[in-house]
Amino acid sequence: MRLFDSLEIAGSSLTAHRLWMDLISQNLANVNTTRTPEGGPYKRRVPVFAERLQSMNNDFKGVGVERIEADDLPPRMVYQPEHPDADAQGYVAYPNVNVVREMTDMMVATRAYEANLMVVESAKEIWGSAIDVLRS
Repeated sequence: MRLFDSLEIAGSSLTAHRLWMDLISQNLANVNTTRTPEGGPYKRRVPVFAERLQSMNNDFKGVGVERIEADDLPPRMVYQPEHPDADAQGYVAYPNVNVVREMTDMMVATRAYEANLMVVESAKEIWGSAIDVLRS
């Protein structure tokens, strides 16, 4: 393992989890968006994580977001015949965003982000101690 591998791995995870938190905030911001440019209600977006490997010998080099997918769950149907987006039966298709799930995902992403920050801080302390030993 090279000297800065721990920072590279933690940094890749920090980036991936920050993107996940960005997606969660987009999902929460669009919880009531019934009309999008693509047509229909907003669809929940989720990241697909994948490990990053060093190409020559398949050493683990961190995590990354392979792609962002729209959640395939059906929209929530709410009876609101007065709503401008209501169908012929009076139902409005709302996004498939569950606020409780998004908040739970946000807690998971935040904790993972914090854990990787602790890895970075630990690496800094170790290197600082090593430098102090070398100086003496």
